Amino acid sequence: MYQWRKFEFFEEKYGGKSSIPEDVTAGKIECCSSGRGKVVIGCDDGTVSLLDRGLKLNFSFQSHSSSVLFLQHLKQRNFLVTVGEDEQISPQQSAMCLKVFDLDKMQSEGTSATTPDCIGILRIFTNQFPEANITSFLVLEEAPPILLMAIGLDNGCIYCIKGDIARERITRFKLQVDNVSDKSHSSITGLGFRVDGQALQLFAVTPDSVSLFSMHNQPPRRQTLDQIGCNFNSVTMSDRLELIIGRPEAVYFYEVDGRGPCWAFEGEKKFLGWFRGYLLCVIADQRTGKDTFNVYDLKNRLIAHSLVVKEVSHMLCEWGNIILIMTDKSTLCIGEKDMESKLDMLFKKNLYTVAINLVQSQQADAAATAEVLRKYGDHLYSKQDYDEAMIQYISTIGHLEPSYVIQKFLDAQRIYNLTSYLEKLHEKGLASKDHTTLLLNCYTKLKDVEKLNVFIKSEDGAGEHKFDVETAIRVCRAANYHEHAMYVAKKAGRHELYLKILLEDLGRYEEALQYISSLEPSQAGVTVKEYGKILIEHKPVKTIEILMRLCTEDGESTKRESSSSTYLTMLPSPVDFLNIFIHHPPSLMDFLEKYTDKVKDSPAQVEIHNTLLELYLSNDLNFPSISQASNGVDHTLKARSGSLVIPKAESKLKSSADHKDTSKERDRMERCEKGLRLLKSAWPSDLDQPLYDVDLAIILCEMNAFKDGLLYLYEKMKLYKEVIACYMQSQDHEGLIACCKKLGDSGKGGDPSLWADLLKYFGELGEDCSKEVKDVLTYIERDDILPPIIVLQTLSRNPCLTLSVIKDYIARKLEQESKLIEEDRRAIEKYQEDTLTMRKEIQDLRTNARIFQLSKCTACTFTLDLPAVHFMCMHSFHQRCLGDNEKECPECASEYRSVLETKRSLEQNSKDQDRFFQQVKSSKDGFSVIAEYFGKGIISKTSNGSTGTGRTGDTSSSSGF
Repeated sequence: MYQWRKFEFFEEKYGGKSSIPEDVTAGKIECCSSGRGKVVIGCDDGTVSLLDRGLKLNFSFQSHSSSVLFLQHLKQRNFLVTVGEDEQISPQQSAMCLKVFDLDKMQSEGTSATTPDCIGILRIFTNQFPEANITSFLVLEEAPPILLMAIGLDNGCIYCIKGDIARERITRFKLQVDNVSDKSHSSITGLGFRVDGQALQLFAVTPDSVSLFSMHNQPPRRQTLDQIGCNFNSVTMSDRLELIIGRPEAVYFYEVDGRGPCWAFEGEKKFLGWFRGYLLCVIADQRTGKDTFNVYDLKNRLIAHSLVVKEVSHMLCEWGNIILIMTDKSTLCIGEKDMESKLDMLFKKNLYTVAINLVQSQQADAAATAEVLRKYGDHLYSKQDYDEAMIQYISTIGHLEPSYVIQKFLDAQRIYNLTSYLEKLHEKGLASKDHTTLLLNCYTKLKDVEKLNVFIKSEDGAGEHKFDVETAIRVCRAANYHEHAMYVAKKAGRHELYLKILLEDLGRYEEALQYISSLEPSQAGVTVKEYGKILIEHKPVKTIEILMRLCTEDGESTKRESSSSTYLTMLPSPVDFLNIFIHHPPSLMDFLEKYTDKVKDSPAQVEIHNTLLELYLSNDLNFPSISQASNGVDHTLKARSGSLVIPKAESKLKSSADHKDTSKERDRMERCEKGLRLLKSAWPSDLDQPLYDVDLAIILCEMNAFKDGLLYLYEKMKLYKEVIACYMQSQDHEGLIACCKKLGDSGKGGDPSLWADLLKYFGELGEDCSKEVKDVLTYIERDDILPPIIVLQTLSRNPCLTLSVIKDYIARKLEQESKLIEEDRRAIEKYQEDTLTMRKEIQDLRTNARIFQLSKCTACTFTLDLPAVHFMCMHSFHQRCLGDNEKECPECASEYRSVLETKRSLEQNSKDQDRFFQQVKSSKDGFSVIAEYFGKGIISKTSNGSTGTGRTGDTSSSSGF
């Protein structure tokens, strides 16, 4: 033990000149205790003094009349338990008693002293518990307010008192250590409680034995742990609940199952204590006759402090310090230095291993430990001990910046050490992408394939990696370790990277397709979108097969449980894969045709049909095989051409070009036929809108001059004028007339105005089209589409037409007009006569009296008597038959109301301008509609203040009518 290093990890406080205050020094100090920031001292005169920090007196009080033998300041509650002698009341009662003081409750005694409340007084010895000398005392705070007090005697007995002393609810029992008659060998020299969960145990030490009582058993069971003991003040408890006893030859530790480790510290142990993991010993040196105070760090096997001291009477710990009270009442306060000071001391002596052990044993934070390890590593590095330095640096991972270590070993070209550091960095999951790159570069530079395999293929769990996957793959690809890169990509589920290696680095297209087929549909779809262009270029057929499985029900038919429409919405759409066919439209057309043949109700059928129409109607598709073949022939001809074979080469080239043009034209015709079939099939008669974009279809047909498609679309959309415009543009006169016969028949829902447009077209044609004009005039005359004057004006613009073309038409129209004029003249005369008759009748009603000659009532047919009512309509009634309605004739009222209702309706219609203009527009003769409105009085003449008197009179007559 003398080989242990000695350090000054502790220092004296208060300059080493502190002492017990003079107010306390009146009597001899018998006992001491500490806790709750106070030091409590009991003297032989019965006084108890409480000292504050710095050993300054707080207050004193008289606890016992004679002497205070033992005391203990409790931790949980601010209670003080004392054992001392008081005045003996009777010879039968012992003077020894136990008191409990509540230090939070003070009672004033006079004006100069303060005494805490004494909440309980208890006589220790009774008839059942005979009196003996008390040698040790210990209190355990159980669940408040229960206290367990153990009192050790010189006869080997332990009196135990348990309960609430303040309420006098206590139980007493006795424990017997041994039955040795010699009291000097049976005195209880030390006690120690051990609480482990629900188990409560009591250590008891005599000069010749160490015993353990199991207090949770009833009665308590005794167990002898050892046949050796110790003297007074040489017993303490460690923070791990171990009993420690000091003997001249060694210090012994005891667990519940017996003796544990022992430390051979020679010398008489006068005092023994435990402080923050340190063992405190006051040892008498027989050679020098002086006492030495040592602080042992048992974990690190060093002496943290050693000091020669005077004779010590008491030792205790409070305020983070160790307090030694000497027999002359002087004190020595020793405090532990801070960690930084201790480490600086060790660093100056290059004792890095001691420093490391110190910070680890005192449970310093990880950052502080790492800093010590770093300094040790730097020390070893400066001595060129790179292997040991790396061991220290590896221990700092997680706290020390990796670049600090990496830079050192890059400069030293110690690639092996650097590799081990980077490996540990990855094992702890703290490596960045750059660290992964550096480690893989180290492996590849060392050509260490075995380690590379271990690093790449090591498994900590399903799919878990200690490195950045993308970085590892990138470095392996750059170093041509493609198999390793593929392994990482596959294990990490990075299918896109796996396929990238297969396709871009290795060109293994078949294997790539097989791998895609093995993936889940969602993952397969993502990979095809990314690498489909390459696959379509090299393996178009098999790629289309994979796409068909993804987009149709084949791939997941066994898993489908929902309806077909619901399932289709869950499948990928072919539209999502259109971009991979950007340079291969024939393959796209093949894929979409197969899809539409298999799936009839796809949610994306509009987009699919639009794409197919664009492919079908385009004038040219790029066929790579044909273009490559032609290029090959051309290069061959150029290589072998000579002066004698040029005509033959040109002939072959021309023949090849003609064949190519014929093939392209035939293919275009087939695609146009497919396009027309698609236009018709995707617009069923029961749908108002087709299953494609009509505007896009029209644009495609116009761009690619696809007349049949345009005619079909215009006809379906009822754009008849655009239909005949197509025929006009192509100057197909027969087709134009046939189209008008089909679309211009109003009886079948056609538009008769097409004939007018057709006549205008022929009038502006500028060539002889007499036959066509005669056919058009036949239909115009039949349906009375245009007035003759308009026909003449239209046809007069064509200088190639003669009068003979319209002579018969004009003759028939003139004869028809003459008949109409004659009919109108007769109708006018009749209306004039009727009007004159009405005017005369009105005048007669205004100027002449009417004679009523009816003799019977029109209502009841009885003889008419007074009072009677006569109406201008020549009907007469009894007044009693009319009742209250005397203002209108009951017989003529319904007719009159009908006339008024008609007039009101006409006036209302006159306000509906939209209806008026609609009738004018839709009528063959708009003038007749206007005349009808005037005739019905809907459009009436309004009076004007500037109008002459004659017109005003006419208006008044009309209004009166």
